[in-house]
Amino acid sequence: MELLLPEPVTSKEHEEFRISLHATGEVNGVSVIALVDSGSTHSFVNPKIVKQSGYSPTLTKPMEITVANRGKMYYEQKCDDMLWVMCGQEFQFDLKVMEIGSYDLLLGGDWIKKEGPILLDVGAPSITLIKGEMKIVLKGIQELPKRSTEKNKRQVQQDETCMLIQAFPIGTNDKEIIVPDSMDQLLNQYSEIFKEPKKLPPKRAHDHAIPLKTGTEPINLRPYRHSHEQKAAIEKLVDEMLAASVMRPSSSPFASLAILVKKKDGIWIMCIDYRRLNNLTIKNKYPIPVIDELLEELKGAVVFSKIDLRAGYHQIRVKEEDISKTAFRVHHGHFEFRVMPFGLTNAPASFQNLMNDVFKEELRKSVLVFFDDILVYSKSWEEHLQHLEIVFQKLRAHRLFAKMSKCAFGVERVDYLGYIISKDGVATDASKIEAIIHWPTPQNARGLRGFLGLAGYYRRFVKDYGVICKPLTQLLGKKGFQWSLKAQEAFERLKTAMTSAPVLALPDFFEPFCIEADACDVGLGAVLTQNGRPLVFLSKALGVKNAAKSTYEKELMAIVMAISKWRHYLQDKPFVTKTDQQSLKYLLEQKLKHQLQHKALVKFIGPDYTIRYKRGKHNVVADALSRRDCNTQHDRLANGVPHVSVSHLSSIIPVLGGRSQEKLHW
Repeated sequence: MELLLPEPVTSKEHEEFRISLHATGEVNGVSVIALVDSGSTHSFVNPKIVKQSGYSPTLTKPMEITVANRGKMYYEQKCDDMLWVMCGQEFQFDLKVMEIGSYDLLLGGDWIKKEGPILLDVGAPSITLIKGEMKIVLKGIQELPKRSTEKNKRQVQQDETCMLIQAFPIGTNDKEIIVPDSMDQLLNQYSEIFKEPKKLPPKRAHDHAIPLKTGTEPINLRPYRHSHEQKAAIEKLVDEMLAASVMRPSSSPFASLAILVKKKDGIWIMCIDYRRLNNLTIKNKYPIPVIDELLEELKGAVVFSKIDLRAGYHQIRVKEEDISKTAFRVHHGHFEFRVMPFGLTNAPASFQNLMNDVFKEELRKSVLVFFDDILVYSKSWEEHLQHLEIVFQKLRAHRLFAKMSKCAFGVERVDYLGYIISKDGVATDASKIEAIIHWPTPQNARGLRGFLGLAGYYRRFVKDYGVICKPLTQLLGKKGFQWSLKAQEAFERLKTAMTSAPVLALPDFFEPFCIEADACDVGLGAVLTQNGRPLVFLSKALGVKNAAKSTYEKELMAIVMAISKWRHYLQDKPFVTKTDQQSLKYLLEQKLKHQLQHKALVKFIGPDYTIRYKRGKHNVVADALSRRDCNTQHDRLANGVPHVSVSHLSSIIPVLGGRSQEKLHW
């Protein structure tokens, strides 16, 4: 049976018409086993064949590879115009360099498309390449060469089921972006910064110091007892770090403890327990960047590159006089670090100090730095190449090394610090949201804290977050953890809210801002907008005392909460505050009859603002924050809040009477 396939088959057709053919060939005299597989979007060559055949690969922008079993792989090199012979015919094509299991070549859909329409003989098996009037027949082999053992044959069969490959640029879920050759040339020009460092980092002004409190005695602890398997892992890890000069034998009076942690892939990681040392260390107060503030600098950027430094902390040395303090003891010896280890209390401050100093001229202009994550952003492709070259020059000058497989270059969308950033704004990371959605029902307070910690990272995206989470946060109080139907409903409601989080706009500090505030019986809500697009959501649940206040008071509290939180956005330009409480429009003309009004006006000093009335049914964005399901009479009674007519309260200026002197908590 023959089947004419003019194009590589699509993913929907894989089950029915997937081309999969084994063939033998040669690359510069080196025998190879090739797999022709239409299920793969790209073509690859095994790195061992590149080395044996004498080819010199070049760097290319890194790509994330997804295989059929959902595994993740990466490539960062390619061989341009690689020449090989297969079935007596010469072929030439650009091949990506990547480990591909038991195969030497994997010829995917991009190669098949270049060779033109093909005839597939399922029974032979063979494929015929049609080039004009010429036909080239590639015959498949039934038996693998003798160099394949039974174990390798089983591996080949296993690999074949996993070779359905899709390639994506690192940091984006979009299809591959076509990047001009100028990017590849730039990467090749600075290829040394992507190599594994062979020497200790140079001594710098920012080498890590460990200042101890006066009168501190050396910490000397007995090592933990480890199993036979763990001892072997410790010895291997220590030998590797000794060979790399990361550490050295020690005779220090200090001795911390080493612990082993096994990762999901079964690899052991050694961590040093520096808690006792950290308690005696004088803390470094160097400021750590606030992620929300970093993202505010990205307005107008359309091209992004992300650079992830290799083993970041190990690229900074420890000051010679403080090396002895890093010492740790294991079953077969006493060792100390020559580079900054993980786990020291001042390590983040030392690293951020170095990075800020290296890129001080580019910060907030074209570069953002959060520890070892560097984001380069630009408003055009030409500008981006210039910015990226400056960053590469500084990395090379300061001998800082990056890991190519974790970088992304010249992309329109990039994942950075748990967010997806593009010219459209900031969105949540789908992988993190998926983790929230599939989070199991917490069985104790610790599990609940983990869930709220992850969900809370994205609270600025969620309308009514504070009100939704109130039943959950109450379980962390003095009454203890007692899961209930109400908590389960809040748990599921928060998951649903996370799935519909919008893409937030990036602030433009040359345009006016607008606040839309609202309040309900059990919570306050506000949204900061610009040109009709939300920038950030804010909400807060109310306690029993504040929930009993009048509507006027709660609406005023919502406005004050928003202005206090977002003052750094509002203090330079006039802004508008919208509320559905009409009497607040005349706040500046009213007599200040109670403490809340006095406190509010103090908060309003400085910003140039205007309060406008917006009918509740038109105040859609802010109204959704606080008026979802909490305004029914049943919910009000369940929360101990009396039912009061909103229309009646909005027509008067409240006189607090006996409540005028009470302390306000909000």
